[in-house]
Amino acid sequence: MSNNTTVPIAYLNNTSSVPDWLNKGDNAWQMMAATVVGMQSVPGLVILYGSIVKKKWAVNSAFMALYAFAAVIICWVTWAYKMSFGEKLLPFWGKAGPALGQRFLIGQAELPATRHNYDNGTEQMPMIEPYFPMASMVWYQCVFACITLILLAGSLLGRMNIKAWMMFVPLWLTFSYTVGAFSLWGGGFLFQWGVIDYTGGYVIHLSSGIAGLTAAYWVGPRSRADRERFPPNNILLMLAGAGLLWMGWAGFNGGGPYTANIDSSMAILNTNICAATSLLVWTWLDVIFFKKPSVIGAVQGMITGLVCITPGAGLVQGWAAIVMGILSGSIPWFTMMVVHKRWTLLQKIDDTLGVFHTHAVAGYLGGFLTGVFAEPALCRLFLPIPDTRGAAYGGGSQMGKQLVGGGFIIGWNIVVTSIICVVISFIMPLRMSEEQLVIGDDAVHGEEAYALWGDGEKYDETKHGIHSVDEGEHFKPSIGVTQVM
Repeated sequence: MSNNTTVPIAYLNNTSSVPDWLNKGDNAWQMMAATVVGMQSVPGLVILYGSIVKKKWAVNSAFMALYAFAAVIICWVTWAYKMSFGEKLLPFWGKAGPALGQRFLIGQAELPATRHNYDNGTEQMPMIEPYFPMASMVWYQCVFACITLILLAGSLLGRMNIKAWMMFVPLWLTFSYTVGAFSLWGGGFLFQWGVIDYTGGYVIHLSSGIAGLTAAYWVGPRSRADRERFPPNNILLMLAGAGLLWMGWAGFNGGGPYTANIDSSMAILNTNICAATSLLVWTWLDVIFFKKPSVIGAVQGMITGLVCITPGAGLVQGWAAIVMGILSGSIPWFTMMVVHKRWTLLQKIDDTLGVFHTHAVAGYLGGFLTGVFAEPALCRLFLPIPDTRGAAYGGGSQMGKQLVGGGFIIGWNIVVTSIICVVISFIMPLRMSEEQLVIGDDAVHGEEAYALWGDGEKYDETKHGIHSVDEGEHFKPSIGVTQVM
């Protein structure tokens, strides 16, 4: 019997769609990793932000995340990708340019500035060239840029002028994010010096936490009523968003090696070990000092664990991941619950979701601990400098490099974020009007998350309706009753 089965061209070797350099497994994993990282933002953080805030800010908070995701994608492929991973322009910046052409996107991925040299100028390690197309690299790095802006937004929920946010996103991406990404990942001076940032403890979390706190200072606080009482409108949905964030971290850290190898497996396992430990420690501290286990606190502990392990996810042993989880569940808890309440400066700055503590503190802590626990054999699987090792293995200088590298990210973000906010303030207000602050989503977007009223927002008869008992007598419906619009 003859077999007339036709094999699709994509499955044939030596075709234009399957070049010799392509590893289908690596490419499949990188696209999957990018997809789950994207899902951390949309719908993950969209759901988490829309649920963890007061009801009247649910739509605005979710939309700030959704808008940033879309805006970053267009800016990224138009000019920002090459500023982060292209040819070197300055020691901390790449040359701007589009990542849209067919010839560029279907070629093998490469990071031109990542060639690592000895001090005498001879080559130590060649340029990074993963075995998948540039299109996969552009998209994978794009979702990292997206989530950084969305994390930053967590500091500004409940009062930033949405039009100012629309201006802020491309400006901060261009003048802040690209600098950190090129310096640490794209072949810039911190990369060449040997500062370790496995998948974004500094590039993403430290930068978003510091920039969020800085922007919160310039934007100003929420209304007094919102600062005094800001209950989540749906804790169960908040947990759903948090769950997407946690599970998506498999792509966040597992995609860091740009290949589906043993280091990727280590990174994913360590990520979950540290996150679970941190969540438990944060919860225990809440029980010990406040007598109740806070669900929101557990989510904060989860996040600090995920953030802390990120700079060293594939470079530390499992026992070190537990140690990092213990510290990430306790030190950010202490800065948030004790230091923040006693430090006048932090009291004046209204960081809505405490992004400074959960991302900046946890990210810097993770970077430092990576300098302590980075294991030499694991470092050789990932880093361009083969003899890199943490202080626990005789590499005392690595801790200093980690501290200096984080210091650069902190300084750059304070200065650049301040400049961006001041420039925007000359064009439009950074903060919403007082009327918008009182009413919330309906005043800003003309939309509300739920067909309910009565959680303290201003009552609007034209919106909620008037119940008549008889002519000339009106009364407001009881709180909690669904209204027919």
